[in-house]
Amino acid sequence: MVAVEPTSEPAVYEVSLVVPVYQGERTLGALVSEVVPLTTPHRTPKGRMFRISELLLVHDGAVDGSAGVIKALSQEHDFVRPLWLSRNFGQHPATLAGMASTVGTWVATLDEDGQQDPRDVGALLDTALDESSRLVYASPKNPPPHGALRNAASKLAKWVAVRLLAVPIGAFNSFRLIEGEVARGVAAYCGANVYLDVALSWVVGKASHCKVMLREERGRRSGYTLQRLLRHFWQLVITSGTRPLRFISLLGMIAVVGSFAFSGISIYQRLQHQIPIPGWTSTIVVICLLAGLTLISLGIVAEYLAFAVGMAMGRPAYLIVSRPREDIARSS
Repeated sequence: MVAVEPTSEPAVYEVSLVVPVYQGERTLGALVSEVVPLTTPHRTPKGRMFRISELLLVHDGAVDGSAGVIKALSQEHDFVRPLWLSRNFGQHPATLAGMASTVGTWVATLDEDGQQDPRDVGALLDTALDESSRLVYASPKNPPPHGALRNAASKLAKWVAVRLLAVPIGAFNSFRLIEGEVARGVAAYCGANVYLDVALSWVVGKASHCKVMLREERGRRSGYTLQRLLRHFWQLVITSGTRPLRFISLLGMIAVVGSFAFSGISIYQRLQHQIPIPGWTSTIVVICLLAGLTLISLGIVAEYLAFAVGMAMGRPAYLIVSRPREDIARSS
């Protein structure tokens, strides 16, 4: 990727970069150094012009000396914009806060640890324009440098999200490129404790993916403990939609059918004098009937909860954008 002089021939795509910061004291300096050359017009791998117009460093109640580093970097570089949160809210809320404060035509999000190369934003932009996509995820070519156990758990969690919970965007991670209007729209309506990628799936339908290489973390340990990872996964399950609640309704219907069938068998056996114990048949019939009615009632409650959960998470009925999806490619 080579720096070029600004020209009037192609459009220059303005990209806002959002980085949530929790323990970035050792890594932010190197990350900003990599972004500096990208603030002038560059060519993507397919020859389109883009530049990083701003870098938002979202201070999410950092536990190290990140605050001082952010202050120094913002004073040294005009494109660095600090964003201070009142306390630690978590990676996804911090990312949403940054997205809400952007002005670029496109918004890219990435981590503070240096695993993701900001120069790959150009490749993600090519994929977005080639496939007329409002959302593009970086798809790692190599295994993340976290260890076999955590990588396996991460794959399992994402498989559950895509296959069982029906999240339509496919594999996802924290390195993404989002159309600016969509990013700011999601940040405006998204409720508390909503999994960001689930919220994005509500308005984009499906996402594209671009192959990139991950790098080693730069001298810092991951901020995610086992407890935080499990809580992160549970947040994904809870906000992935109403399918888990609908399972309860389906279970109720199956149980009712099974209860009536078992009751019918018991009555038949009693009439055929195959059950010698007095009162056993009537007891089984009553138990099956009450169990079936209870599960049906739970299914009805689950349907109401499904609507209530959708409203509480802030799922919108629609999102207005300035152009149809087909025009994303034409603008290139």
